[in-house]
Formats: sequence, structure tokens, C-alpha cells
Amino acid sequence: MFNINDELKDKISNINNLLEDKYKNILDLDRSKLRSFIEDNVGEIKKMEKLDKDKLMTFHNSGGIVGVDGSNNKVGGAYPHYIEVFQALAKSTHVKDDPLYKTDIYTPLIPEFDDNPLGNGEMIIEDKKNIKLATLEVEAALDSIDRFKPYAIMMDGGLIRYNIYSYDKWLELKTRCEEEGIILFGVIKDIKTSIIGDIIMEKNKDFDKQIYDREMLFGVLDYGEMIMIQEYANKKEPQGYASVFLRSSLQPSVVGMDIIDSQRSHLEEMARLVFTLTPENSRGVPLWLDIVDKEVKITDELIKGLLERYMDRGVYERFFVSERDKRS
Repeated sequence: MFNINDELKDKISNINNLLEDKYKNILDLDRSKLRSFIEDNVGEIKKMEKLDKDKLMTFHNSGGIVGVDGSNNKVGGAYPHYIEVFQALAKSTHVKDDPLYKTDIYTPLIPEFDDNPLGNGEMIIEDKKNIKLATLEVEAALDSIDRFKPYAIMMDGGLIRYNIYSYDKWLELKTRCEEEGIILFGVIKDIKTSIIGDIIMEKNKDFDKQIYDREMLFGVLDYGEMIMIQEYANKKEPQGYASVFLRSSLQPSVVGMDIIDSQRSHLEEMARLVFTLTPENSRGVPLWLDIVDKEVKITDELIKGLLERYMDRGVYERFFVSERDKRS
């Protein structure tokens, strides 16, 4: 057992007290009253039924489900002495042994890779990463249409991210899915919206701090329930998405799901698919997305192994081995 100094213990306790104080109004909310408020102001709370085998077989015979996720990792030290690898994977439930990978690589040391040399701000670098990863994921989804001809494409994360960071490619993917009748939706593991809290703040002046849906909905829904977010409450609706919150596992937290607005009629069906594919004792993510997540992951061992094998040892050590790595 390692020793923890008293100052650190006090600081952690203080954070706990500050959070309890900030969210006292939420923690004191009556669950049944909150559920009634949600139904009156956000959307209907509905009980989901898992899809039966016949329905799942229909999906399978129509091309199956493609799961899409991305990953990135880097080796090296501070800017510009690092190299970052990006990877996206589209994997079909119908053709399991034919994964579709898209990859990219980035280092500020190569001028054509770095259009903001010297003085790069953290925000610029972060945007560059988001653009590369989002673009790879959308490209993988696009290629999966030709290779797998799926019934539906399930993206890892909210769809609005692709609209922001890879608009042209995203528009191409959205258009193809609409034209070819492929359902396109995203599963959001870590929801960051504040739909319910914002509405409460509008109606009750005792709530004067921003409250996120993640903490607001903790333990509010029963297992297998979802909130069909109505258009008037959904901040994503003007940008072309319909959304739900759902509790897909026994964990008290919820996940989110977006679908392109033109396919709104499939929203409940895809929510039931997410529920069906999610093990009840899991963290709430469909098993197929978890499988894709594990297969696309770029681990420290993988990226170092690739660089050590395919890069000259002198080049690798000169540019990408940090002082911290040398100490270890």
C-alpha cells in the first residue's frame, strides 16, 4: 500500500464537498417528480423490448450491422518530437472475417504534415487530431457501404462530431445512406449534453448552475427504458439529428443515441437494437461496438513495435524517444 500525504487527502475531500454542494439540488430531487418533469418537458419515457431472433435475422439477411470506431496514439516527447498514428475500423456482423481498416500518420517534423509550424497552440493540434480521426472513421463507413452493403451503420459516438470535423465526407456518407436506404446512427457512451438541466433552469430559478444529462439521469431510468427526446427539446434537431437517452444495462448510467433526422422513423427500432446487443452486466455499450473498439485500439506496445520494426533505429531514437522513455 503506497503512502498518500495529508494535503492530497484534504484536496480530494474538498473536491467531494464542492461537488456535493454544487449538485445538492439534483441529489435532493425526487425521482418520481423528475421522471414526470422529463415526460412533460423533454420526451416520453418508454419501456423497450429486446428484438426477437426473427427480427435480428432480418437485419442479418439485409446486410447486417457495421460497427465503426477509431483510435489514435503517439510516441515521443513534446512538440514537435512525436509521431502519432490514427486508425479507423469498420467491421460487419455479416462478414466478420473481413475487417476494413483506414490509417493515417502525423508528425509536426514533416512540413507537409504541419500547416501551422512553430507556435502551434494546443487547440490547433487538438483540432488536427479530431479532423484526422473523424475523417478516417467516415471514410471507413463509406467504404463499408461498397464492401458490406449493410442494413445499418453504427458509429461510435455522436454524429454531430463528424459534421464539425469532416463535413464534406460526412455529407457524402449521409447522402449515400439516405439514397441507398442504409440506417446511420451513433451510440454515445459519455453523453455531454445538458438538455434536461437547461429546461429545469428555465423553469426553476433555484437551479442556477449548468447540469449535464449524465448526472441528471443517473439512476432515473429503469433498465430497458428510453427517453424519446422531442424536437422542441433536442438541441441537435436543428442540425439534422434525432436523439434518445437509454439505459441499456443494469448500470445506473445512461447512454445516448443519434440518428440522421431523415431516418427518424427508425429511431426506436435502432434503440431496441442497441438494447438487444448490450449485455445487461456491461457498461451499457453494444457488444459489437466493444469488439470493434478492442480491435481498432492502437496500444503503446503496438505503436512502438511498428516504429522499431519499420523505422531506422537511429532515426527513431533521434526524433521520437523522449527523455522519460530513456529513464524507464
